[in-house]
Amino acid sequence: MAIPILDPTAPDFTRRYVNLADPRFGAKALEASDEFFAPKERMLNPEPAVFIPGKYDDHGKWMDGWETRRKRTCGFDWCVVELARPCVIKGFDLDTSHFTGNFPPAASVEAAYVESGAPSSETQWVDVLPSVALQGNSHHYHAIDDARTFTHVRVNLYPDGGLARLRVYGAPQVDWSRAGRDTVVDLAAMEHGAYVVAANNQHFGLATNLLMPERGVNMGDGWETRRRREPGNDWCIVALAHAGEIGRIEVDTAHFKGNYPDRCSLQAAYVAGGTDESLITQSMFWPVLLPEQKLQMDHVHTFVAELAALGAVTHVRFNIVPDGGVSRLRLFGTPQR
Repeated sequence: MAIPILDPTAPDFTRRYVNLADPRFGAKALEASDEFFAPKERMLNPEPAVFIPGKYDDHGKWMDGWETRRKRTCGFDWCVVELARPCVIKGFDLDTSHFTGNFPPAASVEAAYVESGAPSSETQWVDVLPSVALQGNSHHYHAIDDARTFTHVRVNLYPDGGLARLRVYGAPQVDWSRAGRDTVVDLAAMEHGAYVVAANNQHFGLATNLLMPERGVNMGDGWETRRRREPGNDWCIVALAHAGEIGRIEVDTAHFKGNYPDRCSLQAAYVAGGTDESLITQSMFWPVLLPEQKLQMDHVHTFVAELAALGAVTHVRFNIVPDGGVSRLRLFGTPQR
């Protein structure tokens, strides 16, 4: 897996919300009008798009994305994507990376809510992103202000061409009231709505990788900071998907061997009001949930008895001492009703 690059020009919604067009969460490209040059599924690949000079297949130049043939009739091309979870859409990234003479001049996105199964001819589609102009080899970020819940999107290319990646950032809609008193869930799971508020360093790997499903596939699929040459330690702040009482913590250093942190700890608090920016300073003084614990290379560390009884919390500060890489952070607890 390629190491994702933190785009400093990307808007806040790309860090605050989860990409629900990610197949690792269960998103699927269901149907497309045409995929002659490159299949629709490639457009949802979570890795950044690449360009491989000299690589061709039976249809022509191999491209890392969804690409249709040159249209010789009226109309436009489209692709229907099932999102990983019902969600309120907060923004899109229409990414034409490496598509230069073959990108669509314009695109739009429609959305729909389908109770079960796939969209049909009876499905009511809503314009959530009216037609916008596209440029070649570029990210096109568009924030969306629509409070409705959707399960599917349909991206339209006018009239044809290639889209390297489609990212649909949104807030998953989870009915926490249906969770029983004994229900235990990973409150730090991005698929449930958890997100990284801030991290002091993400030089080699993004902190959001901590919240991804399953175990990391390699060192690039985790949070890794630079080598610290000054006093102190590295940290990140995670907003939980829902307020809850944490009863078990897992810190997974999968694939990190010569560069795992020596120790870790967690602080936590129940935060009501304020802004994400205000939490960075506040978090330094939060109560300790997990005192400093020694870590091992390439290992799943489970902590239960070591946890302090803080009651329900909404945010945690994950401290690694002094620096290094962690693959996943799991915070299992009972959601507050």
